[in-house]
Amino acid sequence: MTRAEDIAANLFAVNERVDMALIAARRSSLTLRLLAVSKTVVPEDIAAALGAGQLDFAENYGQEFRDKREAVAKLVAAMPGLPSPRWHFIGPLQTNKVKYVAGKVALIHTVSSPEILAEIERKAVALGVIQECLVQVNVAGETQKSGVAPADLPATLDRFASLAHLRCTGLMVIPPYDEDPELSRPHFAALRQLRDEHRKRIRTHVVLDNLSMGMSHDLEVAIAEGATIIRVGTAIFGART
Repeated sequence: MTRAEDIAANLFAVNERVDMALIAARRSSLTLRLLAVSKTVVPEDIAAALGAGQLDFAENYGQEFRDKREAVAKLVAAMPGLPSPRWHFIGPLQTNKVKYVAGKVALIHTVSSPEILAEIERKAVALGVIQECLVQVNVAGETQKSGVAPADLPATLDRFASLAHLRCTGLMVIPPYDEDPELSRPHFAALRQLRDEHRKRIRTHVVLDNLSMGMSHDLEVAIAEGATIIRVGTAIFGART
């Protein structure tokens, strides 16, 4: 098998897992978006996944995304019929890196502080765009991870009212990693409960439709708990180098 054939086969297998999980959860395929996490993946492999039907890709680092976005655009331009990717940003975001992603991705998944919100708004104003975002919630209270504490989520969502160029479309979580996917379930359920609770209050520029949660090893559990976006890297591209 060529590398492109490997990626196509992996993507087919992931989509089969997704379909089975959706059936088990009695959900429509229209309620879920699969992100191919392309951190450290070369542009040619992204083009192979595009050729196999994958449209949404996610990057973790601002400068890597900047360079890769340009490289993939050149490959797409040179290959008639290959669609352009829809990019997402899922990594920790610092204020000095916002310039690499604001206005260039469909969705920023990792908003976690007032300073980040203000900087994204500033860049979006300069570009004349509306930037969609998710608020990352640190459900488990891990000190080494980004994200707002559940208790601080109301104030964070309230901030969007004063940010005319930002829209919050949901919440995101990265639970503590464990090989047993069932141990992720309480964290996914907690995020869903937070989303459902805060959906009851009408806020300007906030519509909590999305739950970004679940990766290669626990996507079935995430889907069962209501994920609308799953982030899958190694199951599609193999182990990262």
